[in-house]
Amino acid sequence: MNILVAYKGGTDLDKTVLALAKKHAKAFNARLYVATSMETASSREMDELDRIKSHLEYLKEAIEKEGISCETHLLIRGIAPGEDIVEFANDQKIDEIFIGIVKKSKVGKLLFGSNAQYIILEAPCPVVSIK
Repeated sequence: MNILVAYKGGTDLDKTVLALAKKHAKAFNARLYVATSMETASSREMDELDRIKSHLEYLKEAIEKEGISCETHLLIRGIAPGEDIVEFANDQKIDEIFIGIVKKSKVGKLLFGSNAQYIILEAPCPVVSIK
């Protein structure tokens, strides 16, 4: 089994999403993929890119210490993050995707962000959304 976490970068919600995904990975002896997607990376974003890369490397080491097989990926392929995650899920034959959902207003409670909505509607597998 392959599980994908759509990871934004160390928020409290990311930690909650990752914790649940790790429980599933342990229960199903699954491989865990942690992916962060950026549409582009300009020269002024290079410092941010280095920070993200080192954070993903740290996550991989920590997850593997827990006995979970893990891969981390920084996706910069020129497409919207939602589309990127779905494409990655197709490429890696992902069986389950975990995403975080943030509700900001009354209307936000009814509608997800465009990336989350795209993932939920277009993913080739079940999507677990966590708020």
